[in-house]
Amino acid sequence: MSGDEGTPIVVQLYCRFELVVPDPDAVTRHAVARLREADIDWPTESQTLDEAAAEMRTDLLQSLAGLLDPDAAVHDMPGVEIRGGRWWAESGPGSERFEPGFGG
Repeated sequence: MSGDEGTPIVVQLYCRFELVVPDPDAVTRHAVARLREADIDWPTESQTLDEAAAEMRTDLLQSLAGLLDPDAAVHDMPGVEIRGGRWWAESGPGSERFEPGFGG
């Protein structure tokens, strides 16, 4: 697969991780710390920093999704950049959408 010289090829990359979280409090504490360090213009956001931090402390799934860094997955791949994406965390068994063959 190759594009014309100088024409980027757009690729959709799908990943699924199964995580075991023996210490949910450590995850949420780390997520709150990263949130506090983030370069966010809080006056333009719908929540204050304290409100967002309080929400992170009570939502493990949001904390995990907030800690994900897609750029880290491709940081050492030359000629590749992340243009955008969507990610989330769910509890329970894996979704059929992410089974080999995407469930169909």
